[in-house]
Amino acid sequence: MTMLKDQQLFKSVLDNLAEGVYLVDRNRTIVYWNRGAEKLSGFAKEEVVGRCCADNILMHIDGRGTCLCKAGCPLAATIQDGAPRHDRLFLHHKEGHRVPVRVSVAPVRDDTGAILGAVETFHDATVEMAALEQAREFERDALLCPLTGIGNRRYTERTLRRHFEEWSREGRIFAALFLDIDDFKAVNDRMGHCAGDIALKMVARTLANAMRGYDFVGRWGGEEFLALLPNTQVREAAATAERLRALIEHSTRCVTDHKLAVTVSAGVAGIRPGDTAGTLVKRANLLMHQSKRRGKNQVSTEAEASSATEAEASSATEAEASSATEATAPCPARRGMKFPSVHETRIPTPDATK
Repeated sequence: MTMLKDQQLFKSVLDNLAEGVYLVDRNRTIVYWNRGAEKLSGFAKEEVVGRCCADNILMHIDGRGTCLCKAGCPLAATIQDGAPRHDRLFLHHKEGHRVPVRVSVAPVRDDTGAILGAVETFHDATVEMAALEQAREFERDALLCPLTGIGNRRYTERTLRRHFEEWSREGRIFAALFLDIDDFKAVNDRMGHCAGDIALKMVARTLANAMRGYDFVGRWGGEEFLALLPNTQVREAAATAERLRALIEHSTRCVTDHKLAVTVSAGVAGIRPGDTAGTLVKRANLLMHQSKRRGKNQVSTEAEASSATEAEASSATEAEASSATEATAPCPARRGMKFPSVHETRIPTPDATK
């Protein structure tokens, strides 16, 4: 076969590698299988050479559990486009268990550059993938709230900074929703801290499940949550906040034969020129407290606050105009009364002798 002109040279070099190596032709038929492949997979070369790799011999699956032999095979893709590929996969060992491997695929060409097939090398990545998973676990622990499973304060602040940088650099608007569970202390006092934890998880999961894929929600602290909505105007964000408020209001859980239900108060603010990340959150927080003062279980927005301010200013202007009109208007004479003229008014002159 043209692909293996000097089989003894291939064999002497490849059979002494610790990595698994195998070659396939354009039909993905296995034409070479080295000793490293035998050790890593448990399959002897006699069991695989001459068979198609799509026969589910190694049965590669990715980290999501997708089987790649029938669809998404890196060998088939490289034979098609000639591009090398690298990935972390799991192969099927002859004894049935899965082995994490680091896979590299490259095209095999003849002297004219035509693709004759492909070569795949793989090595045991158990330690590598265990370390990667541990790193991911550490990252999850560092960025996620262990109780609620959503972003913690550190992760929320990091996401807030990223959105603010995109606003400063590219003008991408976003809105902030600041939410606080109403009467949370009363829940703890009346039903215990376990119920309080359940309430926090219930609210957090409701928020996370009801938002768009590119939105973000994190636990700001205590019973406070901050949601960030990219590419969203204040009015749209207010509608989202109202929907979230209603969903939380109608979420319940039975705890020790008692119905647990909570509500939230929310404030909505949009990024604007001159803002910092801190001033945006502060405005949203102040609007949340405005919702508390108005009776709780409500949403307050900057649009409402602006309208209220304009209404107050307009009312004050009308009141001033009314006062000015009353001051300049002539006082009507009382019926039946005579007012003396200036000349008729007598002011006694003090006696110079006394």
